[in-house]
Amino acid sequence: MSHTPFHGYVAVQRRGLVAIPPALRKRHHLDEPGAQVEITERADGVLELRPTIALPAAQAWFWTPQWQEAEAEADADLAAGRSDHFDNGDDFMAALSADMDG
Repeated sequence: MSHTPFHGYVAVQRRGLVAIPPALRKRHHLDEPGAQVEITERADGVLELRPTIALPAAQAWFWTPQWQEAEAEADADLAAGRSDHFDNGDDFMAALSADMDG
């Protein structure tokens, strides 16, 4: 679905609160539980807002740079055909044993 990017003004409330327009909240899933907005101040004075969804702490390891690098490497190996396929657990275990035996 295509949409016109938003451009407009929002008021900054007394305590620094800013209301994100409803259409943007919905489009970027900021109306979902745990939604957050990351804010970055650029050197040129622009404030960037990025919608995010909080991750459960138990899943944070998956999003570390090291893990994501390993995921990308695994995806590249699969795409290049550098993988093995096993029809069952016994075949997998036999291949592991053969690799360990040399």
